[in-house]
Amino acid sequence: MRHFGHIAPEERRRLFHQEPAVFTADAPARVLAVALGATLYSPATRPQLADDVVKQAGRGVVSMVLCLEDSIDDADVVDAEENLVRQFTDLAGRPDVELPLLFIRVRVPEQIPDLVARLGRAVRLLSGFVLPKFTEERGVPFMEALTGAVTASGRRLFAMPVLESPSLLYLETRRETLEGIFRTVDKYRDRVLALRLGVTDFCSSYGLRRAPDMTAYDVQIVASVIADVVNVLGRADGTGFTVTGPVWEYFRAQERMFKPQLRRSPFMEGEVEELRETLIEHDLDGLLREISLDRANGLLGKTCIHPSHVMPVHALSVVSHEEFSDAQDIMRPERLGGGVLRSAYTNKMNEVKPHRAWAERTLQRAEVFGVAGEDIGFVELLAAGLPG
Repeated sequence: MRHFGHIAPEERRRLFHQEPAVFTADAPARVLAVALGATLYSPATRPQLADDVVKQAGRGVVSMVLCLEDSIDDADVVDAEENLVRQFTDLAGRPDVELPLLFIRVRVPEQIPDLVARLGRAVRLLSGFVLPKFTEERGVPFMEALTGAVTASGRRLFAMPVLESPSLLYLETRRETLEGIFRTVDKYRDRVLALRLGVTDFCSSYGLRRAPDMTAYDVQIVASVIADVVNVLGRADGTGFTVTGPVWEYFRAQERMFKPQLRRSPFMEGEVEELRETLIEHDLDGLLREISLDRANGLLGKTCIHPSHVMPVHALSVVSHEEFSDAQDIMRPERLGGGVLRSAYTNKMNEVKPHRAWAERTLQRAEVFGVAGEDIGFVELLAAGLPG
């Protein structure tokens, strides 16, 4: 699989200075953590789930979560589990179909070994499990269950804990909760692919819901939690993990209180004003702003609940030619001693030591999302990636 692999090869060559690399579900964890991109969630109750997975893979989706938790009714769990097993078996019988990375979101630890056993040979299609409301107390049983399932199946399986518990939100318990989460994920570091943020649950604790013209960062109580999670769990010193962006809830037009946040200029330059109007109509201008703020705040990838959100996430994950140029300059072997140099674009100073961690992360992103051509912006990438 590869990002933008669903568009024609000649179009990729036109758009990219360095095309996204091909990778498989067996790639190193550091590659997969960056490559997750827009992780599309789907209820495990969908009767045509196998067809849905194949369809979304053909539209550029690289990771999916099949959900047994909040997206389905409590009364439907048993039927949803049976449906999951059927759908995985169906997919396993389609050997020539390219699939995304597949994860199952469970409710309780006991579901992990049970589902792995029931999947049988189809477990080879599974990349891991999403673990809800993750704290030290809840997380250890999940991680032990996952470890046992790996041993029993012989299959490498990852965990993606979801950070969404009230104890993480409340000021008086936040530090202790974060420290406990770090102890747990650090102990099982080889099994943890990425950490996901459950911002909807954060808002629920205070009876809040952000409007489509506001981002998670406009809700200060949520923004403070994101900052603390990145502070403790997203460090660039070798102790941190990939932390993914929160879900964007909106996917059709709502009445607006504020002016659209999407500037005209990049769209006018690309002569795709119609695309701009479509994004605004579907409240995706707010999504684009939130994706940019995710990256500025140390998050990578995003939880998505609608296919229309996938390509905006991926288009804004592509490394620009300018970013790539700066990162390469900073990482040159002769620069190991540090120093300051003017960027090749002659518009900034690159400080080698302070910017090195940024450069390393940028080149990792460039590996899986590619580097845009010198005159290619996110508008062209987005337009090319959208279904025709």
